[in-house]
Amino acid sequence: MRPTTKDLAKAAGVSLATVDRVLNGRPGVRKTTVEAVNEAIERIGFERNLSAANLARGRSYRLEFLLPKQGDQFLDTLLDRVDEAQSAFAAEATFVRCRRAVDTDPHQIAAMLGRITREDTDGVALMAPDSPQVRDAMLRLHERGVKVTALVSGHSGELPIDFVGVDNAAAGATAGRLVGQFCGGRTGKILVVSDTMMTRDSVERRHGFDSVITADYPGLTALPTLETYGDPDRACRIVGTAFRNHDDIVAAYVLSSEARLSLEAIRNERDLSSLVTLAHERTQYTQAMLMTRALDAVIAQNPGHLVRSAIRVLRARCDNREPLASQETIRVEILLKENLGQTTDDPPD
Repeated sequence: MRPTTKDLAKAAGVSLATVDRVLNGRPGVRKTTVEAVNEAIERIGFERNLSAANLARGRSYRLEFLLPKQGDQFLDTLLDRVDEAQSAFAAEATFVRCRRAVDTDPHQIAAMLGRITREDTDGVALMAPDSPQVRDAMLRLHERGVKVTALVSGHSGELPIDFVGVDNAAAGATAGRLVGQFCGGRTGKILVVSDTMMTRDSVERRHGFDSVITADYPGLTALPTLETYGDPDRACRIVGTAFRNHDDIVAAYVLSSEARLSLEAIRNERDLSSLVTLAHERTQYTQAMLMTRALDAVIAQNPGHLVRSAIRVLRARCDNREPLASQETIRVEILLKENLGQTTDDPPD
């Protein structure tokens, strides 16, 4: 038989009312009493039936995804998965909404976060550029009682802010290994393109990529990162200049989550079949490029898993529980033309 709250109260030497206050994080309980209850939880193996407790209390979760105003196919896929989650989690009293409200200005993002209160929402999943202003605003939001997780771009281990996404340094290192291997001993330059280097995922991917290329492929040189800022004209201009200035480019690596704009600019300058070319994230465009072998490989993360994981992490934090790390680890996936049929957009997690 699983231990009950009565068993827990007896083991901790407190009343049922005190156990209820501790389990629900309500004030008015001395620190020593909280410690005694938590020690008893570990000792007797008490596991709370959160579904029953939430039903009895009429407990619900109000969660919000804050996503960039500007984006392309990867963002569209994320939005589709959030829409799916709104229906899937409603039966669990979890109400998910989404706003495309994040600008590139860190002060605008900080001001937006500053307007969110505990009365508005229980938890926020934020996809935004990294800056001191944004980090401080996320911490202040957490101090106001709203749980926060960074989505796609962030750093695990920086509590109290959680992060849901792949290990971006590992993803970049994987790209570096593939480029090095696919080049097969060729020497020359690697064109590196991103929407912006203001996001932590791009910085970490670049660091991981360089660590492998520098250490293991001395015949290859990664050029400084070109930033398109999501502007098609700028992308064509800076990519064209790079090819004119470097006639020995043998590979191209697009390290941002949105690859279409950069890949189109590269294709305007060079037949992609003459280059080793890698990008991030599975979209309709990158999938089509893989099928025609214009892309050699795509380093991906599952968008459905990202969304569901963010929801589970936020709910766990709302319940003062630790998320299940093994369930919330987002895998780095390597997609080739040969395995596209063996992968799905949204496998179970």
